[in-house]
Amino acid sequence: MDVGARLKVVRGRFALSQRELAKRAGMTNATVSLIEQNRVSPSISSLKKLLEGFPMSLAEFFTFEQENTLPSYIFPAGTQPDLGNAAVQMHLIGSGVTDRQIGLLREQYQPGADTGSEMLQHEGQECGVLVSGQMELTIDGQVHLLQAGDGYYFPSNLPHRFRNTGDCAAEVISANTPGSF
Repeated sequence: MDVGARLKVVRGRFALSQRELAKRAGMTNATVSLIEQNRVSPSISSLKKLLEGFPMSLAEFFTFEQENTLPSYIFPAGTQPDLGNAAVQMHLIGSGVTDRQIGLLREQYQPGADTGSEMLQHEGQECGVLVSGQMELTIDGQVHLLQAGDGYYFPSNLPHRFRNTGDCAAEVISANTPGSF
């Protein structure tokens, strides 16, 4: 998916200049320009900050052009939008569900990948299970090493970050409420 082109289209729909969006997101105009030119790939936390300037969720950003169809209760793997990037894939289950209150993600982190240098923080609660690999989860300054089968549950307003410290891909199934993705 061309994140830069999509950001430019969304910014246009909200009639915002690069400068105004950068100001709202607390970034430089140059950073927004580089992202729109696909010369820089934004981290998940950076993209969320940009989208808060509209406001728009990650799910809305990646699915806003999908046509409305009859309600679906099954979401095959190939239809789950990837809200992440090449290093961290975050496939949203239930995109397009009206009044969705839970964010359910199937995440895959390549070796060394993380959610970004900035700690994530958002309202609600977050939980998940590490299906395979190993992950370092930092919550409010405390670092935890998770192995396959380990789970977590925490208030997501605490600063947190996920990082794959292993030498193989790590897979996580996670949920958050309210559905902030």
